[in-house]
Amino acid sequence: MERVFFLIFAGVAIGAALNLLVRRNPLHGALSLLVALGALTGLYVLLGAYFIAVIQVIVYAGAIMVLFVFVIMLLNVRVEETRLDRRPYFKWLAIPFAALLVGEIGYILKEFPTNPLPSGQDVGVTATVGRELFTRYLLPFEVTSVLILIATIGAVILARRE
Repeated sequence: MERVFFLIFAGVAIGAALNLLVRRNPLHGALSLLVALGALTGLYVLLGAYFIAVIQVIVYAGAIMVLFVFVIMLLNVRVEETRLDRRPYFKWLAIPFAALLVGEIGYILKEFPTNPLPSGQDVGVTATVGRELFTRYLLPFEVTSVLILIATIGAVILARRE
């Protein structure tokens, strides 16, 4: 039964992620992202990582999605869509980034067998997540915080231009 739920949640997450990529309306894309985040929450519950599932709902599906919707509404994205159509050379810039993404995926697939998934009673427990976050993964946590701050400042600057 667990395998059936895993396949359902994984299928919904993949379908919503693909729908996110093909939508031209950014609000529809944001809603597809919300569905993908909900399906990921189901996968976390199946893995027994209840704390991560709750954080997924509160932080990502709640706060971050509200921020996305506000930014989409503030930037008036319909004007930006017409600007992109006038610059066809931007499409050619995607090729090196796509090659970089494929290289990263290949590297992760190559390294995955050497990094097995954690198991045991401590996976997803609040105390374990907090300890690992502020000891072993402190630098990536701080770098991520700085990146989010920079993205927020950039969104405010873009919104104030008009």
